Amino acid sequence: MTDESETGLTHMGTLDDSDLKGLDADALKLAEMGYKQDLARKYTVLSVLGVGFSLTNSWFGISAALVTGINSGGPVLIIYGIILIALVSVCVGISLSELASAYPNSGGQYFWTNELAPRRYANFASYLTGWFAWAGSIFTSASIALAVGSAGVGCWVLSHPDFTFKSWHVFVGYQVVNIFAFFFNCYGRTLPLLGHISLWTSLISFFIILVTVPVKAPTHQHAKFVFANFVNNTGWSQNGIAFIVGLINTNWAFACLDCATHLSEEIHNPEKMIPLAIMGTVAIGFVTAWTFSIAMFFSMTNVDDLSRTPTGVPILALFYQALGSKGGAVALEALVMATGIFCLVSSHTWQSRLCWSFARDRGIPFSSYFATVDRSTGVPIRAHFMSCVIVAIVGCLYLGSTTALGSVIAACIATLYISYSIPVVCLLIRGRNNIPHGPFWMGPFGLVSNIVLLVWTCFTLIMYSFPTLKPVKADNMNYVSAVYGVLVLIISLDWFLRGRRQYRGQAQRHDEMAIMVEQNGPGHARYVVH
Repeated sequence: MTDESETGLTHMGTLDDSDLKGLDADALKLAEMGYKQDLARKYTVLSVLGVGFSLTNSWFGISAALVTGINSGGPVLIIYGIILIALVSVCVGISLSELASAYPNSGGQYFWTNELAPRRYANFASYLTGWFAWAGSIFTSASIALAVGSAGVGCWVLSHPDFTFKSWHVFVGYQVVNIFAFFFNCYGRTLPLLGHISLWTSLISFFIILVTVPVKAPTHQHAKFVFANFVNNTGWSQNGIAFIVGLINTNWAFACLDCATHLSEEIHNPEKMIPLAIMGTVAIGFVTAWTFSIAMFFSMTNVDDLSRTPTGVPILALFYQALGSKGGAVALEALVMATGIFCLVSSHTWQSRLCWSFARDRGIPFSSYFATVDRSTGVPIRAHFMSCVIVAIVGCLYLGSTTALGSVIAACIATLYISYSIPVVCLLIRGRNNIPHGPFWMGPFGLVSNIVLLVWTCFTLIMYSFPTLKPVKADNMNYVSAVYGVLVLIISLDWFLRGRRQYRGQAQRHDEMAIMVEQNGPGHARYVVH
């Protein structure tokens, strides 16, 4: 058990005069927001970019979720979908970067909402945002673990043609990967180094595959196949619907752009560094994902074989087509899996920081227990452990539906977009020029970006709930609507039973700071947030 000095609870009542002495500029800004500096600022902009890109990891997302996209538009969906989603992601990135620059805090979107919403509604809006953000991080980890677990089973199926594939094999792989990645986040000092390793593992793996597959492919497709070949094996008679449900693939490849914002309290000068990491993630993601997709489709010999592959992993089947060697295909897929594991490690970092920061404002049950930072490891180990346990539970969905990956991905995307949209709505209601601007501020283009984000959120919430296949059966149903229902039920029950009384919002933080100023003298007035 950690004692009171080790807790991550950051009530302003604990910020006395001694807490403010000797603080650097970043810690003072955090104190202005009502929080203590509990985490060491050990990240650099490159390591934050490494964590952010390793989580978004667009080329990995395209390869892992190809199982959806290859049947819902084929090359056309992937090639042009990446361009569309990249443009949307630029707007999302700008919206997040502006707020992260103005309010650099590990709470990210739930903290921004609390500061921007009308005081009467601030607590509930912030509470709602925090839950959707944390749920989105859980679903993201689940989708990554499922993708890596599926890849591992697919490699075994390719190497052992007589093996009878069962859904529980993937479930076991999912749990093994989740547990394996858990341990990487148990020691804080190594996390920045892991950010660097993750970034370079992804880029080196990308380069090896990008060169090897086209060079070894026995034949190459013509440009019309890559840029104008539309595939519809979904059962939907309308190609437009097939394209839209397939967009889940490319959208997942650019999800989780808020990851860097939750490391704001672990990097110096976050108001400048966090926006750089967010926009850098989008830029690197587009370049790698688009070039990767073009190279793979030019190297493909038969798209139908990919959609019907017994491995259940189209990219693995593509590697086998190109190399003509099972060992070579498995070796390339191992690079994809290594990238995926580091992606999951970054996701665990992200979800644990979200859980911890939300708990210190009493946003979840038993907050005092989870709002702690273990001093020996330097990480919020309790929040990390609980988040990973929930990820393990979510994995049980796969036992009920073989299309669970699509449902989990859809839930990941939509819940995160909702968590981005709430603070943006609050920003627009208050007025973009009525808040203190940070170093990153895009003016009119920022307004356009805000509007694009809100429109796209509505689009994904509706269209990504459609079944990916027809006719709809129990084992291919898109259960994302049920996921939304369960999530809303949990949020509602916790709010009325506990949250509305216990949640620590802007009013309480500011009142506690005012009391501290009164007790310690007017010299501390500069720390009060107005």
